[in-house]
Amino acid sequence: MNVSTIGLDLAKNVFQVHGADAAGAVIFRKQLRRGKVLGFFTRQPACLVAMEACASAHYWAREIGKPGHTVRLIPPAYVKPFVKRQKNDTADAEAICDSSHEWHRQNEASRRLAAVPGIGVITATAIVATVSEPGQFRSGRQFAAWLGLVPKQNSSGDRQRLGGISKQGDGYPRRLLAVGATAVIRHNRGKTTPGAQWLQSLLEKKPVRLVSVALANKTARIAWALLARGRSSTLIESAPADGCQPLQANTGVGDGRT
Repeated sequence: MNVSTIGLDLAKNVFQVHGADAAGAVIFRKQLRRGKVLGFFTRQPACLVAMEACASAHYWAREIGKPGHTVRLIPPAYVKPFVKRQKNDTADAEAICDSSHEWHRQNEASRRLAAVPGIGVITATAIVATVSEPGQFRSGRQFAAWLGLVPKQNSSGDRQRLGGISKQGDGYPRRLLAVGATAVIRHNRGKTTPGAQWLQSLLEKKPVRLVSVALANKTARIAWALLARGRSSTLIESAPADGCQPLQANTGVGDGRT
């Protein structure tokens, strides 16, 4: 089996290494004397080597990177939650390895989200940090509801009354999505792309604030699709689909099923 990640617990004399494959399965656990560390990594195929950031980590990062390894320094506070048992060198090396997998996953997810119009780096980071398990939501609509980007309901029998957005859940990513949606609307004024024309058609019938919330709702659904399914989608470059029906009165959201 191929080692994709090695967690290295730095020490004064005896170092601990923990190797895992791409799925996180353990390949090896070893102790290395200081004088044998560089020789060990020279013999290893190029992979990701993770270690806690500390005073000596930069030296080891430079030396271990010379044979072609990708070295990542992980903040100690990020490693601590991954320690599965009592603190010792073996457990620390495994925690470093595990945390690097999660660190990489979050960075990759953030990069994908940041490419969506209306999200960007700050909002992408906030969403990934807030939503550790996107699979807990059955759909993008449920995720948008969790963020509070759906209308409050006061319905009875066959009478349906919808008010402003519920504002449930974490207000920080909700505000960022709303601000991003407003920026997208401004950026697309006067443009002739299908997405811009869709926005313009909404603006002719609804207030800007209502349209921005509808767009934030759609962006949240796209974010969920990227996180949960790895599915790529466009928001402005192409005409919105599967969820951008005409806005309901006083809701600010469409009624699609994404």
